[in-house]
Amino acid sequence: MRFARFVHAGGVSFGVVEGDASGLTVAEIGSLPFEEVRFTGQRWALADVRLLAPIFSSKVIGVGRNYADHAAELGNEVPKEPLIFIKPSTSVIGPNDAIRLPPQSQQVEEEAELAVVIGATGARRVDRAGAEKAIFGYTIGNDVTARDLQRSDPQWTRAKGFDSFCPIGPWIVTGLDVSDLEIRCEVGRNPDAMEVRQIGRTKDMVFDVPTLVSYVSHVMTLLPGDIILTGTPAGVSEITSGDTVSVSIQGIGELRNPVVALD
Repeated sequence: MRFARFVHAGGVSFGVVEGDASGLTVAEIGSLPFEEVRFTGQRWALADVRLLAPIFSSKVIGVGRNYADHAAELGNEVPKEPLIFIKPSTSVIGPNDAIRLPPQSQQVEEEAELAVVIGATGARRVDRAGAEKAIFGYTIGNDVTARDLQRSDPQWTRAKGFDSFCPIGPWIVTGLDVSDLEIRCEVGRNPDAMEVRQIGRTKDMVFDVPTLVSYVSHVMTLLPGDIILTGTPAGVSEITSGDTVSVSIQGIGELRNPVVALD
């Protein structure tokens, strides 16, 4: 199933996205996505609503250097255990929301990533089997990074944590095998002529998804709705005001965000 959070004439709701590219609709549910699904009977064409980030998260956990080619392109070694950091919940935005370039940075870059969404049970000190049970579904993330600040600061909070630096969406997909999916990022000013910046496959992760969930759960309790960004493949590059960033993952969909200068 595909679960979305969206704005409609009557307010904000969760819903199930149904149909295919020829005619997507969203059916409202009267529950959180990881509770028993209760349809309200209300339905809209997807084009008539505005999608938001698909879930509330108490925290977003990033994973650094989880693709060997990305570690190499930045001159880093592959870590011997997952390298984790926190992106604040205030950095999260949804589909079509603007990535806002802060004046403190002269080099902001995109990072296309598979995002893991934790389900109703949460996860605390779980093994691999427990990690798999704790996963509700998957969405697309963009770990926007101020690369110059990442190089200059001894830790990454500022470089990773600006408002709007964590686009998430367009929806959460459940029941998806993520062992070998294509991740693609395109950037450009003309929607019909985007430049491919990143192409990778999830099978090339240094640490796979259950390993990451288990590892993080031994550091901090994962609550329902929390997100783990699983790392980015090679090809990260600068984004500038006027660009649009498109991140797509096989089996999930596409996440698009314009880039603007912060006023």
